[in-house]
Amino acid sequence: MKRSTFRSGCVIAGATAVSAALSGCLGGPTYGTGTSQNVQLLQDITSIASIGTPGKNQKTEYNPRPEIVEPPEGATLPQPQQSLASKDNPAWLESPEETRTRLRETASVNRDKKPYTSPLASPDDNVTSEQWQQFREAKANSKGAYSDRRTLSDPPMAYREPADTAPVGELGETEYDKEKRREAEAKEKKSFKLWPF
Repeated sequence: MKRSTFRSGCVIAGATAVSAALSGCLGGPTYGTGTSQNVQLLQDITSIASIGTPGKNQKTEYNPRPEIVEPPEGATLPQPQQSLASKDNPAWLESPEETRTRLRETASVNRDKKPYTSPLASPDDNVTSEQWQQFREAKANSKGAYSDRRTLSDPPMAYREPADTAPVGELGETEYDKEKRREAEAKEKKSFKLWPF
């Protein structure tokens, strides 16, 4: 038997096996759609090429738009509210340039007056002792020095008092001392001893 004959026989046998395998795919079940797999495949491929599906828009019903509702004749609309963000508002913020020109004008007008104090003077000069006391109380309250429970997240007063056995006022060992002590202990462990005891 020649090689070419053997080769052609193998090619024919392979082609027959492949065609038999592919023919099994063609006659497959319809999976309840009523069309075979190859027909469904061709429909899917052709539907990709087409834009939209035929007859889809035929089912849509369009209703005409209603007429525009206009106000009755002679009726006037209410005036819009005046915006609060205007220069007429006393709470309107000044620009830095406006503040600078206002302070310069005030200083030039009051240049010759002796008891005049500039608004740019340090704030400590204009603060009374009552205001200082209020400031200190507010600062202490912000750090939790108040005696009542202001929010739900604040613990009750009984929980804020330390236990009788708790060390109060003792700061303990500093982090620097702890680090030095640990380094010294580590050096002792690394040192080599000839005798284990």
